[in-house]
Amino acid sequence: MNTLDLTHRQFTSPGQGYWPDVTPEQWNDWQWQMRNSIKSLEQLEGKLQLTGEEHAGVLLANTKLAMGITPYFFNLIDPFDPECPIRRQVIPRIEEMTYAPDDMADPCGEDHDMPVPGLVHRYPDRVLFLVTDRCASYCRYCTRSRVVSGVGEQELELDFDRAIDYLKKHTEIRDVLLSGGDALLLSDNRLQNLLRLLRAIKHIEFLRIGSRVPIFLPQRITPELCAMLKEFHPLWISVHVNHPSELTVEVREALGRLADAGIPLGNQSVLLRGVNDDPEVMKVLVQKLLRCRVRPYYLYQCDLIQGSSHLRTSVSKGLEIIESLRGHTSGYAIPQYVIDGPGGGGKIPINPDYVVARMPDRIVLRNYKGDIYEYPEVAPAEEAVPVPTPAYRHLEFFDPMEDREEITSRSWRPGRRD
Repeated sequence: MNTLDLTHRQFTSPGQGYWPDVTPEQWNDWQWQMRNSIKSLEQLEGKLQLTGEEHAGVLLANTKLAMGITPYFFNLIDPFDPECPIRRQVIPRIEEMTYAPDDMADPCGEDHDMPVPGLVHRYPDRVLFLVTDRCASYCRYCTRSRVVSGVGEQELELDFDRAIDYLKKHTEIRDVLLSGGDALLLSDNRLQNLLRLLRAIKHIEFLRIGSRVPIFLPQRITPELCAMLKEFHPLWISVHVNHPSELTVEVREALGRLADAGIPLGNQSVLLRGVNDDPEVMKVLVQKLLRCRVRPYYLYQCDLIQGSSHLRTSVSKGLEIIESLRGHTSGYAIPQYVIDGPGGGGKIPINPDYVVARMPDRIVLRNYKGDIYEYPEVAPAEEAVPVPTPAYRHLEFFDPMEDREEITSRSWRPGRRD
């Protein structure tokens, strides 16, 4: 992991980099960016010094998950450092062709919970609506690599009419999340028409879009798009940023346009080896997100997608990172660390253990500094409380595990406050 310096905390611009002769009008045209995406070995040659693992990975990419990198995002890559955290996310490697025993084609079990094509209904009151199989760039750890980019082992089947009909019939659904692929790659008109259909369903209260477009393709976040999205409040957008270097001047301005349109923004990061599996990197990332008016929402343990084991970290590393944030930066900056239960278990929150012991009349806790406190437990309503429970106290900890003693009330005694 490269040591962070002051530049990572600042908002800089990658500029036009390898495309100096393109006009500013072209460079800021999101459709030009898409037409000129890096998709082949030939386009990489002369721009990056590829390792053998990368060279082989690029040659095999189109047999599994296509390579696609917008010129804007490509300029964030260090051409000489194969361990560059941006590079590790988007340049294919031969390791993607090696499957670990626990790897799965559909690690979140979405196909199992798809009552109609493109619509995943797992949770009681909300659905995931897949609306396209294309992204602005392709993350090498993509949980839907089997169906996105057009070269996966499955084709993403979509049927908007059946999906809308299903939503109309299921009145328990109040929340719809648009994803794919990336919903913000739809044209303004097509996206507007889809949002209108959803807004016309009276029991749908809440719309969300999950997108990495503001990060891969900030040029797409035009004033016209923001004005259109503003028509459909309450509408929220979850973006996907993994490393502080992704938060550039262009991205900050794009996120600002969305925020100015009244759209609440959250971020979902994936914990990745060599990208953000470092407490200091994560702290800079979440603090920088807040400066962009984005609330860190989820930190995902990397799904068990086939060929992603070289990017996965241990769960203990994720817990270490969350503990390094709790109490050491604003609570707004701390995401919820989650594991998507393999095979369709849904999001399971994982937290450091701040509960030291539970007793009938109180709970013993530690704070971020390791200080020990007790808090009175409320008795069930049907039980009488014989004696008033004292207010919480700061306790001095005697480590009962050293002598293998059972944790009892005698293992703790009142101490002075710091």
